[in-house]
Amino acid sequence: MKDPRDIIKRPIITERTSDLMANKCYVFEVDVRANKIEIKHAVEQIFNVKVTKVNVINMKGKPKNYGRYSGYRKNWKKAFVQLSEDSKELEFFESV
Repeated sequence: MKDPRDIIKRPIITERTSDLMANKCYVFEVDVRANKIEIKHAVEQIFNVKVTKVNVINMKGKPKNYGRYSGYRKNWKKAFVQLSEDSKELEFFESV
């Protein structure tokens, strides 16, 4: 089995995702090879919460230019994780 910290790369914190956090829905950047079941188990193991629903989106890399060179950023996967009502909220900013 994969290590849960290899599946969950980082939380995505923006204004939109901050509004979703009020409803216990959190957004993570995850490994592109991970599926919904692996993401669910990884979040439950890392944060010790109960996950009810996982939605994933494959994000396509944006085209970028650097001088005369052009290329693309890498593709990545975004996961929306809905926690159960009795789960505690995730704290990303404990020291702030």
